[in-house]
Amino acid sequence: MVRQLLVSILFCGCTLGMSAEDGSRLWLRQVNSGNATVNCLLHSRTLDIAKSEIAKGWKGAPVSLQLCNGAEYESLGGEGYTIRSVGGNIEIGSVSEVGLLYGTYHLLRLQEMKADVSKLDIKEKPAYSLRILNHWDNLDGTIERGYAGHSLWKWEDLPATISPRYEEYARANASVGINGTVLNNVNASPEILSADYLQKVKVLADIFRPYGLKVYLSVNFASPMALGKLATADPLNPDVMGWWQKKVKEIYSLIPDFGGFLVKANSEGQPGPCDYKRTHAQGANMLAEALKPYGGIVMWRAFVYSPSDHDRAKQAYLEFQPLDGQFLDNVIVQIKNGPIDFQPREPYSPLFTSMKHTSMMVEFQITQEYLGHSNHLAYLAPMWKEFFGYVQPNSLRAMAGVANVGDEVNWCGHDFAQSNWYAFGRLAWNPALTSEEIADEWLKQTFTTDSRFVGPMEQVMCDSREAVVDYMMPLGLHHIFAWGHHYGPEPWCSVPGARPDWLPPYYHQADKVGLGFDRSHTGSNAVAQYPDSLNRIFDSLDTCPEEFLLWFHHVPWKYRMKSGKTLWEELCYSYDEGVKKVRGFQNVWEKMKPYVDEERYGNVAGRLDIQMHDAIWWKDACLLYFQKFSKMKLPADVEKPVYKLKELEKVKLPISNFERPTKDMLPNP
Repeated sequence: MVRQLLVSILFCGCTLGMSAEDGSRLWLRQVNSGNATVNCLLHSRTLDIAKSEIAKGWKGAPVSLQLCNGAEYESLGGEGYTIRSVGGNIEIGSVSEVGLLYGTYHLLRLQEMKADVSKLDIKEKPAYSLRILNHWDNLDGTIERGYAGHSLWKWEDLPATISPRYEEYARANASVGINGTVLNNVNASPEILSADYLQKVKVLADIFRPYGLKVYLSVNFASPMALGKLATADPLNPDVMGWWQKKVKEIYSLIPDFGGFLVKANSEGQPGPCDYKRTHAQGANMLAEALKPYGGIVMWRAFVYSPSDHDRAKQAYLEFQPLDGQFLDNVIVQIKNGPIDFQPREPYSPLFTSMKHTSMMVEFQITQEYLGHSNHLAYLAPMWKEFFGYVQPNSLRAMAGVANVGDEVNWCGHDFAQSNWYAFGRLAWNPALTSEEIADEWLKQTFTTDSRFVGPMEQVMCDSREAVVDYMMPLGLHHIFAWGHHYGPEPWCSVPGARPDWLPPYYHQADKVGLGFDRSHTGSNAVAQYPDSLNRIFDSLDTCPEEFLLWFHHVPWKYRMKSGKTLWEELCYSYDEGVKKVRGFQNVWEKMKPYVDEERYGNVAGRLDIQMHDAIWWKDACLLYFQKFSKMKLPADVEKPVYKLKELEKVKLPISNFERPTKDMLPNP
């Protein structure tokens, strides 16, 4: 049986000139000047959005939207869809209204890419039922690790005043298949669960719902004490259980499709069940039991690093792996992609291959906390694809990404940072997509389909993350950033009273013998947390992939690499190559000026200038510092340092988490 909603579309042509653009339209730049006739049998907010998108943006054959049943559509689940050419028309089919909306955006994507839409036979379903953005937004409007202004959520204005950007945000997410959003920081204020704030959250949930976007909240585990005035937050205490059950009932009375809770517990000073000698599983399960009658879930973060072992990289595994199989079925353990903290390159977290009886989701960081904030062009799809090269997508239940959006006009600060929001959504829908395919889609929709632009810039995007690794921390180096803001290099950093694992020397272990953290069987034995096949590879200097060499081994300065160069020489050439790559990006961008509007061209060019400056800064700081230990000369064909080490050691950037460093803040040669 098919209930057909016929949408007949008739259009006149239109072209877009090279007028200035501020980036606010993201990749959704369809020209809204069609002359459409729309006939529809049924109405709902979601269907009306789908019809409006087609009416305003589609330029091809008539389109019909069909709510369908039957085995084929049931196999596609509640969000899958088909797009087919039938008798001169195009039919989009799905069992659900939101599936039709996703199909609508897919069809428009094909048009904007100038794909052949004459003979369509497309069948799509998402790899994950949960594709969620995590906002680290605070109730005061600041964003932890946010580099694109302040929060989108204007809590002080809600619920009375509603920004038009709320719906624009939901539309952007729906266009790439993102279906969940955690509104607030994992370092959560209990106040988000107060009656006043829940009324504000309800307004956002109502706006997002037609776009298939569910709302979730980060919660503070001690909320019963802060809001309920209880003496404890012990998860096995009946009064605590009762408080959470009552609070959950209140939430669902306001937001019937509320998604659930994200919890950061017993990490970086946050309260949790371990405060009461309870396990993470006991804490998560208590919340899960309160949510289960309503269909809600708990996403329990595995980002912990209590000093239980001298190697921080091992600690999440040590704390969570023994709990495998103890979590309820509506609990998902949310694990960062690597074992440390969103570094430009990390091996995957061994938890992903060691918790066979636990639902898991990967947490990627879209915001560039450790990759040059919003100053550096760093397309992250290659990083995430690298993760999926080790972790099978079907071993996960969901994907989460720490959002990079703020209230700046272009949403993400750097125009090219928009590509990471887009890429996260596309990979969460289909992890089999390649980095190149996603870059091609984004470039054609965001700028132009002209191959003279798309080809060179696709190459720049796909090379950009490796360039960042080269000029920041090549060969497995990690966490040698400046104190606090994680922007510039500070491998010498020393802060009185700080924990050793907060400081760069803990990670690089530079001495007169060599460089790197020994995680082999002769060191911390972190390699033992990986499957035997990888353990053997990572454990040996001869077989360890060189991109992870200094992660797993303390390597002598004169050790011969596969290239025949010594470790010191390879390090020098890697940093030098990173600088050259960024200079190459600048040269390519200069040639792209005829294809880009002036406003976005200037924005990107200015940030590439800063990135070039920063690449040299990183290269000089790291090589001059490590040279103190190697006592070896820089190769003659490596660019000579611009700075002196003593000058760089004095640099203290006057920036907070919420400011973007500008050229006048940075060290001068």
